[in-house]
Amino acid sequence: MSLELGLDTFGDIAEGPDGAPLHPATVIREVLAEGELADRLGLDFFGIGEHHRDDYAVSAPDVVLAGLAGRTEHIRLGTSVTVLSSDDPIRVFQRFSTLDGVSHGRAEITVGRGSFIESFPLFGLDLADYETLFEEKLDLLAAVVAEQPFRWEGSIRPPVQVEKVMPATESGHLPVWVGVGGTPQSVVRAAHYGFPVVIAIIGGSARQFAPLADLYRRALSEMGKPELPVGVHSPGYVAATDQQAVEEFLPHFLPYMNKLGRERRWAPMGREQALQQLGPGGAVYCGSPDTVAAKIVDTVQVLRLSRFQLKYSFGTLPHAQRMECIRLYADEVVPRVRAKLGEG
Repeated sequence: MSLELGLDTFGDIAEGPDGAPLHPATVIREVLAEGELADRLGLDFFGIGEHHRDDYAVSAPDVVLAGLAGRTEHIRLGTSVTVLSSDDPIRVFQRFSTLDGVSHGRAEITVGRGSFIESFPLFGLDLADYETLFEEKLDLLAAVVAEQPFRWEGSIRPPVQVEKVMPATESGHLPVWVGVGGTPQSVVRAAHYGFPVVIAIIGGSARQFAPLADLYRRALSEMGKPELPVGVHSPGYVAATDQQAVEEFLPHFLPYMNKLGRERRWAPMGREQALQQLGPGGAVYCGSPDTVAAKIVDTVQVLRLSRFQLKYSFGTLPHAQRMECIRLYADEVVPRVRAKLGEG
C-alpha cells in the first residue's frame, strides 16, 4: 500500500494586520483556500478538526468539508477529529454519508474524544460519563457504518432498531478511523471494531509510540482481523531553510503552548524546551524540506505507517505562511519522502 501524505487543520484563528484576531468567518474561508491548494498540488488527504472554543474557527467540520468538496476533485476529505462523545453516532453517519455523496466517495471520519472538554458542558453532558459516552457511542457508530439492519442497546440512550440509516453510501463503506493518544485501551478498542487508527503525537518523539502501534497490530492479529492502516497526526511547518522555519514558527508555537499549559497547569515552556520539540527528537516537524522529509521518513519506518498527516496550522500563524508551507510540503517534502521510501 502506498503511503498517504496529507494535512490537518483546526482552523486556528490568526491575527490580522492590526494585531487583532481575525473573524472566524475569515478563517473558515482561509481553510477552504488551503484545502483547495492541497488538492491542486496532489496531496492525499485534508482533515479538519472540531472544536468549540474561541481560538479555533471550526465547530462543524462536515459543513466546511462539504464546501470544500465542491472546490476539489481528488483529495480525500475527513475530520481530525469528530468529537464522538458529544455527538450522536447516527447523525454523524448521516452527515458524512451525505458528504460522501457530495464528494463522489471522498469522505471519511476520524472519531475521538478530542483534546479539549468544552463540548461536554456546551451540549449538557456530564464529565462523569466521559468513558461511557465514548465507548457506547463508538459501539453504536460501528453498528451504523456497517450499513446493515441492526438493533442496539446501551445506557446512554433508548434502544434503537432500524433496517437502514439513510442516506446509504454508494460504495457501502464509509471509512472510519479512531484518533488515539497514548493509551493501550484506545488502540485495543479500535482493533476490536476493525477501525484503523491515527496516533496523535503532539509531544515527545514518535519512537515512543512504537509499542502502541505494535500493540494495535498484535491485537488485530489475536482477534483474527487483517492488518489495518496506522496513521500519525503531528504539528509541523516547512520553510526554505531550517533557520527560517524556526524563526517563523516559534513565535506562534511557544505562546500557544504556554496558553495551553496555563489551562492545563503544565509547567511553562521555555525557548530551549520549544526548540527541543522542533528538533530531531521532538513532536514538531519543523524545518527545510530536507529536514522535514527525513523526519517523516524516520517516523513512517519506525511506526510502519500507511498515512502521515501534518498539522500545518498552529496558533496565530498567518494564512500566507500556511499557504507557503502547504506548497513546500506538497512540492518539496512529499517527493523527497516518496523517493527515500522507494515510491518515487
